[in-house]
Amino acid sequence: MKTALDNAIGRVTMYRFVTICLAALTVISFAFSAAKKISYTPQQLLATLLTLLVVTFVGGRVFALLFRATAHSESSIITALLLFFILSPTTDVTTLGQVAIAAVFASASKYLLAVRGRHIFNPAAVGAVWLAVLHFYLAYWWIGTPVLLPFTAILVLLVLYRTRRLPLGAVFIVIGAAILLSRSLSGGAGFGTALTFAFGQTPLIFFAGFMLTEPLTLPPARWQQLSVAAIVAVLFSVPITIGSYSVGPETALIIGNAVAFGFGQRRGIELVLTARRRLTPSSMEYVFAPATPLSFTPGQYLELALPHKGSDSRGSRRSFSIASAPAVKSPEGGPAPVKIGIKVAERSSSFKRAMHELPIGSTVRATGVSGDFILPKKQDTPLLLVAGGIGITPFISQLGALPPGHDRDVVLVYVAGDAEEVGYQEELAAAGVRTVVVTKQQAAGFPAGFESVTAPRLTGDVLASVVPDIARRRVYISGPPGLVDTISRAARSLKARSIAKDYFSGY
Repeated sequence: MKTALDNAIGRVTMYRFVTICLAALTVISFAFSAAKKISYTPQQLLATLLTLLVVTFVGGRVFALLFRATAHSESSIITALLLFFILSPTTDVTTLGQVAIAAVFASASKYLLAVRGRHIFNPAAVGAVWLAVLHFYLAYWWIGTPVLLPFTAILVLLVLYRTRRLPLGAVFIVIGAAILLSRSLSGGAGFGTALTFAFGQTPLIFFAGFMLTEPLTLPPARWQQLSVAAIVAVLFSVPITIGSYSVGPETALIIGNAVAFGFGQRRGIELVLTARRRLTPSSMEYVFAPATPLSFTPGQYLELALPHKGSDSRGSRRSFSIASAPAVKSPEGGPAPVKIGIKVAERSSSFKRAMHELPIGSTVRATGVSGDFILPKKQDTPLLLVAGGIGITPFISQLGALPPGHDRDVVLVYVAGDAEEVGYQEELAAAGVRTVVVTKQQAAGFPAGFESVTAPRLTGDVLASVVPDIARRRVYISGPPGLVDTISRAARSLKARSIAKDYFSGY
């Protein structure tokens, strides 16, 4: 069931999935409004929604033109839908003008409050805060309505699962709910009333899934993200007044964004395509020259933005593990090249088709480097690396970073359909680690030192026979969700010391 869920929600990009979830919640809200289950009429919802969609869409294009940047329609739609659930719906023309002001400020913040191509603050929160500064108090967060809670909770759970941000959401919800409950109980409310208030009458759940998780405003490391979640939860739940200004959820998020920026700003990165090559019949490698040296830790990934005509439902952004090892300079003297491996298929997404057709010399933008799929610093820690298909890429970066003549105890198990699908063979042969290739059919022709195992799939029994000392090793698994989950369960049953996972949906 988990694999089916991964396949279903993994077929669209994170941005597109968030858009779909917000759109679904919008439709549900209209249904409850028509049934008079919420306090706003369908006319008020429609007028506010149309105002936000039009202003953010047009505003996004105007500011992109002014700043000579590429407009992102999907980003504009997400911003509009977020503001839709934050601001009080209305049909009053004057108030709709104030709603439009929030949309303009939100759109402008993506360019004015940005450093090297990355906005610092959540745009929807910026729009809501500016309304408060101008004494237009419309940030009611009406999404915090009991009748909408079950639907909001389901969609938030899916978003947190899809974005691999469940720990982030859990930290925020647990801390925020604990404070809200204690406040209500200390004020004399019964437990049921306090529970209803915390979850049904505040935007706690919506905020955790749709506001806090915006990738461009999160710090790169997981511990930093969890720290920001805790800080924002406290600010969200504790009433704070500064003069005549009350700190609401939108201000709490802005403060959290500032803390995230202070942890380490992830700059926008310009990459020039210098080469491409076929790794296997189903995968390609792309080589880029960064404008400035790229700082990253082996195992991390970058998000590429490639706006293109005819973009399909999977959008114009993708995250790819970096396959090259960190280096200061290339052999030619410039910044070290950045390599990524991409799975291709007969019916690839429009993004991958655009990548394949991209002329050499073209420039693309990466929005930053992130990820915690990082090997332990202690050199004496025994490791087991398990890769499925294009999931080999983070390991290529990690193994390439090992010094010549190293003695690190590493076993790599590489799962592929057949011998032709085993990529990066030269790099693996030079890595100096034990490499075991598992294929469905008997394979040969590998570099000297490779071990070949024939099995329909990598099961716990096969893994135990190949790596009998797995219990003393830290296990890292990278590949398609089904393989990652299967091997994770097998490694856990074999008493592996710890397990880290990196999912490759392949879309």
